[in-house]
Amino acid sequence: MNLTLGYLYPDLLNLYGDRGNLCCLQKRLNWRGIDTKLLSLAPGQPIDFSQLDLLLFGGGSDREMELACRTLPALRPDLKAWIEDGGVLLAVCGGYQLLGACYPPGKSWDTLRILDIYTQWEPRRLVQDTVIDSPFFSSPITGFENHAGRTYIGDYAPLGQVRSGYGNTGSHGYEGLLYKNLLATYLHGPLLPKNPEICDYLLTRALERKYGNGIRLKPLSDEPEHQANAYMVRRSRRRFPR
Repeated sequence: MNLTLGYLYPDLLNLYGDRGNLCCLQKRLNWRGIDTKLLSLAPGQPIDFSQLDLLLFGGGSDREMELACRTLPALRPDLKAWIEDGGVLLAVCGGYQLLGACYPPGKSWDTLRILDIYTQWEPRRLVQDTVIDSPFFSSPITGFENHAGRTYIGDYAPLGQVRSGYGNTGSHGYEGLLYKNLLATYLHGPLLPKNPEICDYLLTRALERKYGNGIRLKPLSDEPEHQANAYMVRRSRRRFPR
């Protein structure tokens, strides 16, 4: 078995260690004897989405996101069709926002508008180590958020409920979203090394899409990852007790 992993605009959208998600995916595949091919997808480069098994869409500063918007719309039809066909996508922060409509103050961005979501900017940034509880995963999800955007997801299923932190809007109590095989979140860190269950979820979805249902990944110890996750959860309880 093998998987092809793509990173969309890595030179623009790689904030707070988002590239580490790619390293984590590759390492956890290699530990299981599964070959990987890595593709860095630059702005303006033609992309054959049929050759991608899993795509990463990272975050960037407002300036970098504005630059990305110069070429992203050309990808809209093929990327939307790939997502609807079950393509596996992890979108973090800026990537999350650019999948919908964005309204930064005084600017007009031509974003992807693939998802029926929208993001509005407010002066106060939402910055904090974050813990969320998700019905889709057995362990709490931990990460770091830093965003001025408030993302409204409508009828999509949120990734989880905020235990500590701000989440999508800072007021609604939910973080991220799940749609088909797309997982979108504000959590940097990078996300996947801190949350191996999410990493294996994405890998399983990609392998099943390519090779059929019934894929069972070889278990890994993940003891350091579980210890790091548990530490962040304990620290959030001390700082933000319920």
